[in-house]
Amino acid sequence: MSDSATPANPATFPPAFLWGAATSAYQIEGAVREDGRTPSIWDTFSHTPGKTAGGETGDIAVDHYHRYREDVALMARLGLTAYRFSVSWSRVQPTGRGPAVQRGLDFYRRLVDELLAHGIKPAVTLYHWDLPQELEDAGGWPERDTAYRFAEYAQLVGEALGDRVEQWITLNEPWCSAFLGYASGVHAPGRTDQPASLRAAHHLNLAHGLGSTALRSVMPARNSVAISLNSSAVRPLSPGDPADLVAVRKIDDLANGIFHGPILHGAYPGTLLEATSALTDWSFVHDGDLGVIHQPLDALGLNYYTPTVVSAADPGAEVPRADGHGASDYSPWPGADDVAFHQLPGERTEMGWSIDPTGLHELIMRYTREAPGLPLYITENGAAYDDKPDADGRVHDPERIAYLHGHLSEVRRAIADGADVRGYFLWSLMDNFEWAYGYDKRFGAVYVDYATLERTPKSSALWYSRAARSGALPEPERI
Repeated sequence: MSDSATPANPATFPPAFLWGAATSAYQIEGAVREDGRTPSIWDTFSHTPGKTAGGETGDIAVDHYHRYREDVALMARLGLTAYRFSVSWSRVQPTGRGPAVQRGLDFYRRLVDELLAHGIKPAVTLYHWDLPQELEDAGGWPERDTAYRFAEYAQLVGEALGDRVEQWITLNEPWCSAFLGYASGVHAPGRTDQPASLRAAHHLNLAHGLGSTALRSVMPARNSVAISLNSSAVRPLSPGDPADLVAVRKIDDLANGIFHGPILHGAYPGTLLEATSALTDWSFVHDGDLGVIHQPLDALGLNYYTPTVVSAADPGAEVPRADGHGASDYSPWPGADDVAFHQLPGERTEMGWSIDPTGLHELIMRYTREAPGLPLYITENGAAYDDKPDADGRVHDPERIAYLHGHLSEVRRAIADGADVRGYFLWSLMDNFEWAYGYDKRFGAVYVDYATLERTPKSSALWYSRAARSGALPEPERI
């Protein structure tokens, strides 16, 4: 990763700042049965009746597998300097074991070559939630062996692409993999077992550590290894209420400390172990695990969308779980049944998420304090809106422009405050399969007509393009 420094003019971004966009394999690639690819847990989940909106799947998605050259050319026209994408594990290693399928790796080789030919830096995420179904059939992330399988997969991809890709991310949002996948069941594989979700979280941490070591064993030393966490800015409903502050501690441990504790500090928070002691004795943490997990990071990726507001729950009242993580009778917060979640009044995105850019600044400065000297990247940030073309075929999305302007302003403020933020990846490059929401929620800066798969840059893409080319933020009303 390139060096960065605070710009002389606080209204601009550093010259080396990366202006990127992000996607994930299952959300955009399609071609789910081509070139040896086998089902992942998301193939199975999306084909299970009732699991996704309208029964929609990623079978075709936006057909990036066949249209990647068109998509890279579009990125270049927009002036992007970086592109974060994920590798489909079951496209590279169909059973989650054994040698790589070269046809699967060849797609990523071609994609990387195309990006480099257009002057765009590739950033590879090894795991964005699409575990090979055969590994889930063997127990999935609650089983320790899955972490070792991930390390083997990481080595295969590192060997294939490490000579040309410098930026690597082991896992994307392991919180979602563990707790939405194994506790609340709103994500694949759709299990609802809180003790299993805690085991999954630990084995995801272990996979990160083992995978980092595997990558570094086969790649040039110049390459950067990171992880992307969807860290939460957790806030009390009533800052002066001691019970609400206890609730904040509990959710902060489950949202943040369970991952950055062992990764950054080599230990799980004692308050987390205590709060979940009725669910597990944590005996799945073996001697030496924390040392494996606590690998030196080259950078940390932060994904941010909305703050989390909590209070102590009133024992005498039923409080809906308004945490923004999908509807389920099962909570993704193990051991936190005494915590209530709140959506505050004010502007929201189509996901129902409150808009508060200050939460991004809060997280950046928190990690600047917790891990001094560790470069930071905003690896996801964006918003879903109900975008529609006008009579002339143009897609005007002023709400998204305002959202991006607000959040990038907070990134710029954090840099001025001394944070080493080296890049920003907008979520998402284009509209795509939005997991259990199917195709109902559009996060893209590029509009996709799902009937024809035609791509049309929205006004937010044009605004972001101007920011990327100038290193400064245009006023929202000028687009």
